[in-house]
Amino acid sequence: YCIGITGIDPLRYSLMFERFLNPERVSMPDFDVDFCYERRGEVIDYVIRKYGEDHVAQIVTFGTLAAKAAIKDVGRALGIPYSVTDEVSKAIPRELNITIDSALKKSRELKALYDSSDDIKKVEGMPRHTSTHAAGVVVTRDPVSSYVPLSLNDNVPVTQYTMTTIEQLGLLKIDFLGLRTLTVISDAVKMIKKTDSTFSLNNISLDDKATFDMISSGLTDGVFQLESAGMKSVLTRLRPESIEDIIAVGALYRPGPMDSIDTYIHNRHNTQDVTYKTPMLKPILDVTYGCMVYQEQIMQIFRSLAGYSFGHADIVRRAMSKKKHDVMEREREAFVDGCFKNNISEIVSNDIFDDMSSFASYAFNKAHAAAYAHLIYQTAYLKCHYPAEFMAALLTSVLDIASKVALYTNECQRLGIKVLPPDVNESEERFVVSGNNIRFGLLAIKNLGKGLIAKIMNERKNGEFTSFYNFCKRIHGTDLNKRALESLIRCGALDSLGANRRTMLSGMTEVLGSLDDSKRKNIEGQIGFFDLSGETSAQSEPEIPFLEEFPENELLTMEKETTGLFLSGHPMFAYTDKAKKLKCTEISQLVADDDERTLGDSDRVRVMGIITSLKKKITKNDSEMVYVTVEDTTGAIEILVFPKIYQTYYHLLKDGKIYIFSGRLSIREDEETKIICDTVETAESFNTVSDSTDNYSPAKPQKKKRHGLFLKFSDENDAKISIAEKYLSIFDGNTPLYYYFEKDKRYLQQPSDRGVYINEPLIRELKKLLGDKNVAVQ
Repeated sequence: YCIGITGIDPLRYSLMFERFLNPERVSMPDFDVDFCYERRGEVIDYVIRKYGEDHVAQIVTFGTLAAKAAIKDVGRALGIPYSVTDEVSKAIPRELNITIDSALKKSRELKALYDSSDDIKKVEGMPRHTSTHAAGVVVTRDPVSSYVPLSLNDNVPVTQYTMTTIEQLGLLKIDFLGLRTLTVISDAVKMIKKTDSTFSLNNISLDDKATFDMISSGLTDGVFQLESAGMKSVLTRLRPESIEDIIAVGALYRPGPMDSIDTYIHNRHNTQDVTYKTPMLKPILDVTYGCMVYQEQIMQIFRSLAGYSFGHADIVRRAMSKKKHDVMEREREAFVDGCFKNNISEIVSNDIFDDMSSFASYAFNKAHAAAYAHLIYQTAYLKCHYPAEFMAALLTSVLDIASKVALYTNECQRLGIKVLPPDVNESEERFVVSGNNIRFGLLAIKNLGKGLIAKIMNERKNGEFTSFYNFCKRIHGTDLNKRALESLIRCGALDSLGANRRTMLSGMTEVLGSLDDSKRKNIEGQIGFFDLSGETSAQSEPEIPFLEEFPENELLTMEKETTGLFLSGHPMFAYTDKAKKLKCTEISQLVADDDERTLGDSDRVRVMGIITSLKKKITKNDSEMVYVTVEDTTGAIEILVFPKIYQTYYHLLKDGKIYIFSGRLSIREDEETKIICDTVETAESFNTVSDSTDNYSPAKPQKKKRHGLFLKFSDENDAKISIAEKYLSIFDGNTPLYYYFEKDKRYLQQPSDRGVYINEPLIRELKKLLGDKNVAVQ
């Protein structure tokens, strides 16, 4: 079975691997070896050098057509309309590893669609594509080609057999996994050692109460494998108190064993309720409160209850995990006979065998669970006791994942840790600790190369940069170009040098030009006229005229453009309370993984966020639509505004502004989650979110899911109605028109043939006539 080896030096395990390079073996253990993420390539290169290029190959995987994928892929290939394949796909129940056969039995809707059309038939289980296994490598005593056929994937030798066939041949398969968490731990420990040289993870207590209290509270953002909403729920109910609890949680929170979580938690807090089908199970299952959790426990049951050998027990365990029903049924009789010799009745032994059969398909092995539980505890300990160092390392590891950066920046704020803007006098390549806060890393700034960063860090060893000119003069050269300097200014990395960003940007060209002129005049060996007379021409610092700083929103926009983050604040912080009052959903909940998401496809949602990107597109019908990227403090999501809706709201949508979007959630396989927009409203239009029904608010028609142009009059006899209708008659369109009569608090929708075309001149004239508060676009 799998031996979990986590975070080890692979070179020390060479001899252990060599013990298994024996092609005559029938059954072979798998090794899972996890390294710091950046070391995986180094490890594979070592293995190739150690055993020879023709003795090592990576393993191929076959992607198969699962139920939903089969429908969508075949529908696409045969040109069946997307609406049809989407309807059929949605009719398949959301169930792990469900087949079309079982879906047809469970879903009446799918059965009706299947029977009603010859186009809707089934294709599943066939190979869809081949790819290279993310970590799997096979190592052989003789050249790999003497055991298995080979091919090339992107010029990398790969087997043409999958990992299961490799195992059946008795060959050694090692999963070399590049684990980002190990890099995070390594970086955090390096930072901790700058202030505490004696610190070592090997010496931390494994029963630290503060760490377990943090885990039990579900405050586990950034903690390895404990970040999902479902896992947090389990932790708060279980309240782990030992590393054994962490091992069990890691093994249970998987398809299959997950069904035992409630029983495990109940028994953990009510040990008097733990029961065993036979007393012989107690020594095996007492550590997990009567629940089967690990593969090793299944092997122990075979050995203790039925007298199996280690090898025989492992063969049966493998047969169960691979769902080889014929092998399992043959073993049932042997198991029952063995149990009978230990005075266990046939009914009880068959019952135990059934439990193991249903469980073993998904069971985890404790060796691997224990190794990962150790990582879980280490990351939790670091977050609990060294939060700044841990979060700095964590942010560095996810710089290319905007949603994670937003999530962890938000977590830093909860922990009372500020993520400070970059500073040329303090920042390093990566995120680092600065006092009790975190200083942004220079490598994350656009247009900055490693050469320039190294030059900045080396030069400041000679003393801090004291002014904008001092910085430019000392760093001036091939690495510091105009684009790089502009990025440093715009992100705030030069804010500590005495000038504001507007002043530095306006004087940047003059300063660089002055330095270039000086360099040309002082070519080595060149003697000037004044030098001959004994006089020197000291270079004078150019004067940069002072300018008032940019508004705060522009400064934040600059930071976002150059680093991908709002560093000195976030435009949405001021709207947090308003978003809660309006029951807006946090974007992180919408873009979460499937097991964390609480909302499903087509569910209605409302979000509040700032537009960070607007991309217009012309459709096949020559209509204009827009793709909007919206961000709140927890993440970002793309919102599709189709032509009909865009026509209504185009005059509102502007980059860098904050809006409230309502619409339907769109969740598709192999695609990012999106929102299909129905309505748009500026955040300011909601004012203080008054509960009074006397105040006209665009939120009122939104509650009825209306959109259009809303005009407020005193009553049906208001003289302004006829004037307004003259304006409206000029601009015929498709946007619905509503009148609101203040006297009887009533809306009146105008006939469909009286729709309007929304544009700025029309809105401007209507507001002049009726007043700004009496004209609203939903």
